[in-house]
Amino acid sequence: MPTELTLDDFDYALPAELIAQHPLAERSASRLLDGSGEWPVDRQFRDLPELLRAGDLLVFNDTRVLRARLLGEKPTGGAVEALVERVLPPPAAGEPREVWAHLRASKSPRPGSRVRFVGADGEGFEADVLGRAGPEDALFHLRFPSDPLALLQRFGHVPLPPYITHADAPEDETRYQSVWAARPGAVAAPTASLHFDEAMLATLAAQGVQRVAVTLHVGAGTFQPVRAERLAEHVMHSEWFEVGEEAALAIARTRAAGGRIVAVGTTAMRALESAAMRSPRGIVEPCRGDTDLFITPGFEFRAVDRLLTNFHLPRSTLLMLVSALAGHAHVRSLYRHAVEARYRFFSYGDCMWLARAAPEAGQSGRC
Repeated sequence: MPTELTLDDFDYALPAELIAQHPLAERSASRLLDGSGEWPVDRQFRDLPELLRAGDLLVFNDTRVLRARLLGEKPTGGAVEALVERVLPPPAAGEPREVWAHLRASKSPRPGSRVRFVGADGEGFEADVLGRAGPEDALFHLRFPSDPLALLQRFGHVPLPPYITHADAPEDETRYQSVWAARPGAVAAPTASLHFDEAMLATLAAQGVQRVAVTLHVGAGTFQPVRAERLAEHVMHSEWFEVGEEAALAIARTRAAGGRIVAVGTTAMRALESAAMRSPRGIVEPCRGDTDLFITPGFEFRAVDRLLTNFHLPRSTLLMLVSALAGHAHVRSLYRHAVEARYRFFSYGDCMWLARAAPEAGQSGRC
C-alpha cells in the first residue's frame, strides 16, 4: 500500500457499453455485488434481506431531486443553460427567490443582466443575474420572480448525469427519484436508493430491519472529476445536510442493542460521518449545515458499519470514499470483477454491498 495515494490509484478502464443509460423495468431487478467478504459474490438486489438481520438500521437520504436544469437565452439571443445548485434561504419575512446555479453560455452573462428560461410549451420567466457566488466564484447568483421550487417544477428538466446521453423522458421523472424522496433540494439522485421499491421495504420491515432518514442535498459537484494528482490538494464541493434528533436516537439505540448501521448510499454516509466528526463525543448527534467532508483511505469511520452503493466514476471522490471504507486494494479487485462480470455502472446501474475494513494508513478525511 502506498504511503500516499494519487489520482492514478483510483483509475480503472470501463467499457462505455457498461454505463447504464436507462433504468431496468423494475427497481429491485438489479444485480448486487457482495464485497463484504474476501472474495466477490454475485447476487441479486432481491437478496438484500439475506445480508441484513433483525436489529440492523438502514439510514437513507430523503432528499428529492429538483427539476433543476433550465434552458433559455440571453437578451442577445445566445443560448444559455442553467443547473440550479442551491435554493437560498428566504430573507426575513419573505419567500425564497434567489438561487446559486451553474450557467453555460458562449459568453457569461454580466451582473445586472437578465436571462430568460423557457419551458417545453414556450412559456417561461426571466431571472436577474446578481453576480458570481460559491467556492471560487464558480456559480452564478440569480434572482427568480417567484418561488424557485415552483418555477423549476413548471419549466425545468430532470438533471440527468452527464454520462447519460438521452434527454430526460417521462420515465426519468419517477425513476431518477427514490420512493421515499421528500425534501426537495438535490440536483442528483442518491442512486443506491433507486433500487428499493415498496415490496422490498415491507420485506425488510417484517424481518425487523429498522430505517430512518437523514438529508443531504446532492450537488452537481458529485460529478466533477478530481484534477489534483495529490489528493490532499483537491478542493471538495460543499453540500447541505441535516441529521435530525430521530436519526441520532435511532443510531444510539441500534448501537446499544448490538445492531449495525447501514448507510444506503455515499450521501447518507457523508451526512452521518460529518455529524459524528462535529460531535465533541465523536458520535452521531443532531447536526445541520454545509459539509465538504472528503473521505479518503485512512479515514476513521465513526458511524457506519455497512454500505450499499452503486458503482462510481473512475478518479472520483466517491470511489475514494468506498475505498476508504472497504480497503483500496479490495475495492480495486471488486471493480475488476464487476467489469469482467458485465455489471451495469453508475446511476441507473447495479449496486454493491461493502463492509467496513480496518483503517489504512496514509490518508485521512477533511471536514
